[in-house]
Amino acid sequence: MKIYCCQFDIQWENKKANFAKVRSMLEANRPEPESLVLLPEMFAAGFSMNIGAVAEPAGAESEQFLSRAARDFNIFIMGGVIGTADACRGRNEAVVFSPKSELLLRYCKLQPFSPGGESQNYEAGEKVVVSAWRGFNLAPFICYDLRFPELFRAAVREGANLITVIANWPVARIDHWVALLRARAIENQAYVAGVNRCGTDPKLAYTGHSMIVHPSGRVLAEAGEKETLIHAEIDPHEVAAYRAELPFLKDIRKTYETLRR
Repeated sequence: MKIYCCQFDIQWENKKANFAKVRSMLEANRPEPESLVLLPEMFAAGFSMNIGAVAEPAGAESEQFLSRAARDFNIFIMGGVIGTADACRGRNEAVVFSPKSELLLRYCKLQPFSPGGESQNYEAGEKVVVSAWRGFNLAPFICYDLRFPELFRAAVREGANLITVIANWPVARIDHWVALLRARAIENQAYVAGVNRCGTDPKLAYTGHSMIVHPSGRVLAEAGEKETLIHAEIDPHEVAAYRAELPFLKDIRKTYETLRR
């Protein structure tokens, strides 16, 4: 089965333009049926702190677009949406819809990006989410979460073997993005797929480099700096075989027991 990363230049707070861009990219590069397509964090608006203009209740415009796209292209699709927490704050979320237009999971970013003011404008999530998808146990994360390896370890302890990271990761720290995606794959012996945006917003520039990484840390596919759709073949049996050959994760319990003494 295949997983895709759809990397594009998000138009600032312009949902209709971003919906049209995603649809045109999917039409030009039709994904394999029932594959998983990843869109960036806040794909419909960009990394905006303007909660009143961009936040939506569950099931509103952005989720309706994802639901229709999943049905029309016969795919599973994950996108970053901006939900509502209260009158002043939003929720930075990842959602997945199935080819039957069903909502499969909803995850809220556990680590809002405090240096950029996100923690003041967005409510933090409460827990990791692990959901079954075509033989995998899928754990989604969002951008700044990538810097916190304990979150990924918690997901793996709940059975995750496929990890996704949707992001608006700026060019100033793009080397960290590349290094951390590979590190999370290696230390958790899991597939890791990270989709980043490219282009610019009113404050920052982004250079993409979306990646799909094998549990060994080998890069299966990597985007450059422009709009593109990359993909790779993934297999849950490959994860199981690799973990059996090199059973590093089984020693986690020994490490914790040592630290508790």
